[in-house]
Formats: sequence, C-alpha cells, structure tokens
Amino acid sequence: MKTPGRLPSLAGIGLLVPLLLAASLQNAGAEQIGEVDTVFKFIGPDHKIVVDAHDDPKVKGVTCYVSRAKTGGIKGAVGLAEDKAEASIACRQVGPVSFLKPLPAQEEVFSERISLVFKKIRIVRMVDKARNSLVYLTYSDRVIEGSPQNSVAVVPVDAGLKIPLQ
Repeated sequence: MKTPGRLPSLAGIGLLVPLLLAASLQNAGAEQIGEVDTVFKFIGPDHKIVVDAHDDPKVKGVTCYVSRAKTGGIKGAVGLAEDKAEASIACRQVGPVSFLKPLPAQEEVFSERISLVFKKIRIVRMVDKARNSLVYLTYSDRVIEGSPQNSVAVVPVDAGLKIPLQ
C-alpha cells in the first residue's frame, strides 16, 4: 500500500519538469549581454536587471538591446515568478543595413514570456516611411490587462536605401 504515497510525488515531478524546461527556454532567441544584481536572496538566484540583444530577423544590421528586471528567489528559479512590466530599449545599426524581404508597416519582431503563463514582453517594429526610419517599441502585456509602460527607439536608414514595404 505504499504505492499510492509515491504517486503524488511522481506527479509533482511530472509537473515540475515542464516548468523547469519552460524556464530554461524563456530566453530563446535573445543573447544575454550582461546582468547586475539588485537584491540579494538567501535561497535561489538574486533579483537582477538583465540586458539582452535581439537582432531584427528581417533587417540585417540592426540590433535592439532591452534591459529589464528579472525576479529571483525560489519562484524565479523554477519559472513561477512574474517579472515587472518595466523595460528599456535601445536599437542601433551595428552593420550595413539590408532587408531580407519587404516589411509590413507594423510587425512584432520578438516576444518572450516574463511569467509562467500570462505576461509577455514584446518588441514591435514600425516603419516611418516619411522619415525612412525604423521605430522599435517595447511593452508588456497580460492576457487580460497590459501595462502602459513602454520604451521606444528609432534607427534611421540611409537616404540612399529606401525601406521596402509590403
């Protein structure tokens, strides 16, 4: 009769493995440049600010750097913590700019979960045709309610290279 006692612990492990896998895949597509600790935690990782680099997948030569808070502690270690909605973005031309294909006037270029299920941070690219510039906006949203906190960055494109629009 000891088997029923083991089933809940096996079920718990079965639930924990996908959570840990989701936490490890959370930053897929971004390159972490660095981090600084902001709050020491006795158990689990410290709270920190991380800086990630995101290359625009359709515009070669443009990279966006996003800094944001990352929650530590036990919940942060297993991917159950909800990170704050605040982020800052700086996008730069890091090489010759070229377009892989025509761009829509507005498109989400990156999104990452910052809580287990409900919250995401997003980067949206907008084309300012009149000024031949790329505008990048970062913000976070939830399934029900997002945050008005946002940050914007602009990358001007050389006048000799027109941005191809769809």
